[in-house]
Amino acid sequence: MSEKDETPLSCAGANRPAAATGNRALGPLDALIHLGNLILPALGLGMIAAALAKLAWWRALAGVAWWRLAAWAAGAAAVASVGGLVVTGRDGRMGTYAAMVVATALALWWAGWRRGARR
Repeated sequence: MSEKDETPLSCAGANRPAAATGNRALGPLDALIHLGNLILPALGLGMIAAALAKLAWWRALAGVAWWRLAAWAAGAAAVASVGGLVVTGRDGRMGTYAAMVVATALALWWAGWRRGARR
């Protein structure tokens, strides 16, 4: 890291003085909102992908509960989202979103089509 980088996980404009950007320390509510903005896209993707999978392959997935598919897909997407933040140092990169889609697809396959998934 260079001298300008104070932290590997920084917000936009973090290299400028706080007075110039209006940055301040995060309060508890701000931290909760930031955490929600990191995780909620993964939860939404997982729920929508599970619903679409149940609609598209309704016969093959008849024995698998929607909540099971949604939980696996959302969990995998959340792990990909956090992994993208750790690897790139920023949230919302296109590579992270691509990883979320791939992780969701793999999780849906694992939860829905592997042997023994239908209980």
